[in-house]
Amino acid sequence: MLCSPKSLAFIYTHALQGGRGKGRKNKALKLTAAKVNLHNPRKSLTAVHLDWHTSRFNGKEVCAVLDDSSRFIPPGGEFSAATAENSMALVRMALDDFGEIRKIKEVITDHGSQFFANKTDKNGEYEYAFGQFLAENEIKHILARVKHPQTNGKIEKWFHTYEKSRKLFDNFDKFLNWYNSIRYHECLEEKHYLLTPEDAFWSRLPNGCTLNLFLSRMESDFNATR
Repeated sequence: MLCSPKSLAFIYTHALQGGRGKGRKNKALKLTAAKVNLHNPRKSLTAVHLDWHTSRFNGKEVCAVLDDSSRFIPPGGEFSAATAENSMALVRMALDDFGEIRKIKEVITDHGSQFFANKTDKNGEYEYAFGQFLAENEIKHILARVKHPQTNGKIEKWFHTYEKSRKLFDNFDKFLNWYNSIRYHECLEEKHYLLTPEDAFWSRLPNGCTLNLFLSRMESDFNATR
């Protein structure tokens, strides 16, 4: 995982400021929208949203992992098909890239077939690959209430941004870099100034996470120069 200079500046600053210091498989944790809103908005990677959308720009199936606190997209992509395998691949990418900083605690999805089996087996149990994958990684699966899109509203807002701005970029990666690191997000006000999702992501990590990452980066840089 590579960090931009701006990201490293956030890591250094917040490390100095704050450096003092398995559930049963195939069972998704069902919470209401009111309970979902109890997540601490100041902590990145506490919860992430996941959903699929058919692009009106190129007909691709679009999916992203969106951090609930910062609106940062660790990974996202355009695919030929919306599948559980592609959903798991994106979560796996997020774990691989950011697991050394802080592990994702919860994943919020709807009842789509990519995320949930809407039929039970002969024993009355729900069996679905995505839920098993989350359970194996000790991540809680929060299912939005049926016909209650507000629970996953943050990623629905991102899909709106995608449809509005994707055509301005040659490829998805350039669009995502613009969204994460260049465009100021109107919902991320911090002491009377706006932040990009990337800014908010690094600044809203728990202090111990940023300190550990800063020390790890310093050690890597030191070893590289020896």
